[in-house]
Amino acid sequence: MSETGQVAVFTGVRRSFELREFPVPAPAAGAILVKVRMANVCGSDLHIWRGDYDVSRGQSEPFCLSIGHEMAGEIAQLSEGVTHDTAGEPLSVGDRIVYQYFCPCGTCRSCLRRSTPRCPDALRFRYPPDQYPHFNAAYGQYYYLNPGQAVFKIPPNVPDDLAGPANCALAQVIEAFRRGGVGLGDQVVIQGAGGLGINAIAVARELGVSQIIVIDGIESRLEFAREFGADETILLAEFPDPQSRVERVKQLTGGCGADAVLEVSGLATVVPEGLEMLCPGGTYLEVGNINQGKRVEVDPSVLVHGGKSILGIMWYEPVCLQLALELLSTKSDVYPFSRILSHHYPLCDIDQAFLDQDSGTVQRAALLPWAE
Repeated sequence: MSETGQVAVFTGVRRSFELREFPVPAPAAGAILVKVRMANVCGSDLHIWRGDYDVSRGQSEPFCLSIGHEMAGEIAQLSEGVTHDTAGEPLSVGDRIVYQYFCPCGTCRSCLRRSTPRCPDALRFRYPPDQYPHFNAAYGQYYYLNPGQAVFKIPPNVPDDLAGPANCALAQVIEAFRRGGVGLGDQVVIQGAGGLGINAIAVARELGVSQIIVIDGIESRLEFAREFGADETILLAEFPDPQSRVERVKQLTGGCGADAVLEVSGLATVVPEGLEMLCPGGTYLEVGNINQGKRVEVDPSVLVHGGKSILGIMWYEPVCLQLALELLSTKSDVYPFSRILSHHYPLCDIDQAFLDQDSGTVQRAALLPWAE
């Protein structure tokens, strides 16, 4: 194991990342030192890079921040007493693992009541990289896994390309559908065919959803959605105004509307039309709108007269990560998960990876921290 390791440090909006060296920490009691094998560029990371999402924590530019969260790794060092993963499987140095990138405190009101995984203190270990233990985000050669963060061994038949998105995109949509009670015979609309939207198609199909309708503005994404199993797709160019999209959903659902609408586009403007697309009693699953300060007009009578619900969903229960691995292990021959990650880059090319994904020329970029 190296004495030092690299971190790609976020220094500001649309600025170049800086590769910096930091001492590799030994894990304290209950912790695990992870050697990161793959780290992906998630849509939320793009929001940070573009300046859509405030992560400054009172700092002024240029920032010195660690970002990135969608990753997989192998155990570099186990602290004394750490012998098994969250599912009870034995752990050894060299095992490939995925893990929660957040750590609920377990003692706040939300944690005690299990009302949401969104613990307000769950990112308390996300320090700037110049502070110990230095490696606390995905864009580095190591990751310091704190006590209390769920961790699962990756099945042998699940390659890194499939395991990498498990701890964000796939586990997140599993949580969303579980929270929304989506199941057998439901009709579902997915707003957005990026990484989360594509994974959501597979999850919905496995839950027994009878019809999956996907909306996006890029035809190549919708083509991929159809390959994943979407029954119907709606291209924004063909249905350019919100009302036409609402009417199309109503037409496809026999005039009823969808039982659930999952928002993973990250666009606040789609929320009002998504609510209109719901059937009476339907549930709107809000996942993608993480950017602060966005405003839209919503007629609350739509909720009252339609008996509709909105659920804001961020992060997931550990079981969702376990279920994500099981799905990848047993269904990778059914769904083309391997094509979600379309391009690989060494960590030193992180700027190009962000530019390429931002431009839409790649579906999902993967960083390989140990590649030359």
